[in-house]
Amino acid sequence: MDILGFFQGMGFMQMSWQQGVMLLVSFFLLYLAIHKKYEPLLLLPIAFGMLLTNLPGAGMFHSELWDAFLQPTLANGDPNPAYHSYGAILKEGGLLDVLYIGVKAGVYPCLIFIGVGAMTDFGPLISNPKSLLLGAAAQIGIFVTFLCANAMGFTPAEAGSIGIIGGADGPTSIFLTSKLAPHLLGPIAIAAYSYMALVPVIQPPIMRALTTKKERAIKMGQLRQVSQTEKIVFPIIITAIVALILPDAAPLIGCLMLGNLMKECGVVDRLSKTAQNELMNIVVIFLGLSVGATATAGSFLNVKTLMILSMGIVAFGMGSAGGVLLAKFMNLFLKEKINPLIGSAGVSAVPMAARVSQTVGQEENPSNFLLMHAMGPNVAGVIGSAVAAGVLLTMLG
Repeated sequence: MDILGFFQGMGFMQMSWQQGVMLLVSFFLLYLAIHKKYEPLLLLPIAFGMLLTNLPGAGMFHSELWDAFLQPTLANGDPNPAYHSYGAILKEGGLLDVLYIGVKAGVYPCLIFIGVGAMTDFGPLISNPKSLLLGAAAQIGIFVTFLCANAMGFTPAEAGSIGIIGGADGPTSIFLTSKLAPHLLGPIAIAAYSYMALVPVIQPPIMRALTTKKERAIKMGQLRQVSQTEKIVFPIIITAIVALILPDAAPLIGCLMLGNLMKECGVVDRLSKTAQNELMNIVVIFLGLSVGATATAGSFLNVKTLMILSMGIVAFGMGSAGGVLLAKFMNLFLKEKINPLIGSAGVSAVPMAARVSQTVGQEENPSNFLLMHAMGPNVAGVIGSAVAAGVLLTMLG
């Protein structure tokens, strides 16, 4: 009987076909992360978290605990003692349940934004403030996709979470989805990071389709030198203005600008280096594992996931197109023309989108160097996606 019980307790005996499919999906994502190097820093832990959560009998993540966490009352109408109770999660949950608390509380995305801020140079944006408009235009995909998803039957909260994929900003997508539609966190996070990794594949055809050969060959002048004082004042002013207008965006914008201030002020180099390296690396591991854990067979293998993936790429494509089209429109009124290719960098995939602008521009004119010009819209897109998340959270939260 003991031998029979041992074999019956094996995961192989408990595995459903859905779990088997999810294990194959996790293997495929691990292949993309390791062999193809598609956003490996986050895709690898996300894929491994997906692997762990779909191992039958391992008990590392319990979606039913998190369902109870969101239910204010029991089936009989009595108050639910587990409602918003992290104590119940700590008492009954597994390892990944405990790590997921950082996602649910919005801690991990904000900590990652501190690291992102510490690695970001806002100089190109300060030097050319017009690029802020290009970063804003690239967020149009978020709101158009929000309206489309809502029209297709998703709730407003779900539609907002799907739309934010268009910002090509993984931490922002996770932050917003964990607040509005946590049951969709797995597919949305995987879609966001997959499309970020595919920026060099998705963007160039859109950029070429919307511009002429002459426009792609436009050379832009040297950016002015930005003073240290400007770089120090910028994060302080942006934090104050955005937080006063959109309080819900304060956690993301505040953490982003805190990291940048630590980098630029020059008096806390140890903190800046820690934010860029140790803090960033540790949080990425926890975030990836816990987000991957939400991709259970029940939440991932359905029609909604396919719809999310398809609308996500539409949102991303529209965001890329929005920046290009605004740059073309601005050229109707500007004496010093903007190369429209830098508009596509308004999505938040830093610095990959800026590098794509540089690559496509040099195909037409090998002496054209657009990278620093494209970094302006690129970092503006990081701010823009955080602001868009704040708008959606204010409207729908």
